[in-house]
Amino acid sequence: MNHNYFLVKPDTKIFLKDYDPEYTGKYQNKTDALGVLQADIEQMGKYQDILYAQNTYALLIIFQAMDAAGKDSTIKQVMSGVNPQGCQVFSFKSPSSEELDHDYLWRTTKSLPERGRIGIFNRSYYEEVLIARVHPEILNSQQLPKIPSGNQIWKQRFEEINSFEKYLTNNGIVILKFFLNISKSEQKKRFLRRIELPEKNWKFSISDVQERAFWNDYMKAYEDMFNHTSTKSAPWYIIPSNNKWFARLAVSDIICTTLKQLNLQYPKVSNDHLQHLHQAKAALENED
Repeated sequence: MNHNYFLVKPDTKIFLKDYDPEYTGKYQNKTDALGVLQADIEQMGKYQDILYAQNTYALLIIFQAMDAAGKDSTIKQVMSGVNPQGCQVFSFKSPSSEELDHDYLWRTTKSLPERGRIGIFNRSYYEEVLIARVHPEILNSQQLPKIPSGNQIWKQRFEEINSFEKYLTNNGIVILKFFLNISKSEQKKRFLRRIELPEKNWKFSISDVQERAFWNDYMKAYEDMFNHTSTKSAPWYIIPSNNKWFARLAVSDIICTTLKQLNLQYPKVSNDHLQHLHQAKAALENED
């Protein structure tokens, strides 16, 4: 799979209209992709085991998307082969009063993965340049000492986030950022499905429709975010997501490729440790 199709190249201005949410590459349907996806899931489980044993790197996976894009189901299926002991998922909704008493990176910083683990953010600190941009009144609730005028606040936050992510990568946290890209018409279909199916009613909120009215504003905010925060050390991938099966395949393939490129190795034990192993083996084999 050509990952460059999804990659937002650093220092390159992109427009979301150029990214087709219906794209499925060489795959015609879910059946075509299922075998490849399953192979990726199994391979990811193996890589995660070595990642945990080596205890050198951590992997941080960030998902951002409009409502109903499939973040939850993508995380559920793509990570289904990973040992739960080595993976943590955090969802970030409206900040609590405690979180508002800290800087905007605090609540995500304290949830970063330890070395050897995979951390998944379902939404993230990027909400602070998305929903806070579409609804600037949110900034007033953050009790900032001074809010820069105009677009300066967003430029400042882009710089802060880039510096933060560079700091993380310098300390062994590998960052992958996925935007699940759906069309406005596809979102409408999924909202109607949530309303029509009783088992999906709980997923629907009237605020979902209210936010839909700001679709164009969100697209502009996303474009600006991609153009300022997709870096070599922490790239953004825009994943076509009108077809959930393809989104899962693309995400799993990028994660597997990234883990493979780390050249992960099980730790080598010392000669003394090997001698102890031989002694233990001999003792066990000689047991009555």
